[in-house]
Amino acid sequence: MESIFRFQELSILERAKVLFIDGNFITSIRYYEYKINLYLFKGHYIEVFYHHKKDLVEKIEPFNPRCSRIKFYLDQVKLPNYLTAD
Repeated sequence: MESIFRFQELSILERAKVLFIDGNFITSIRYYEYKINLYLFKGHYIEVFYHHKKDLVEKIEPFNPRCSRIKFYLDQVKLPNYLTAD
């Protein structure tokens, strides 16, 4: 897997498999009806959105450092400066 773009082209099931095998779990947060796991994969931070009531991974996407969820991650782990700088 050469790039994050190729990763994003995979099905959600394939992305989950790649992350669970080759990714590094960083932390998880609770956010509304989701448990969101943050992974580091080949230099990219990826979020896995698990919906409790549906018992389903709904989406897997690159982490957007501009989202409001970053404060929840920062309460638990130190993220690189390039993610936290405004």
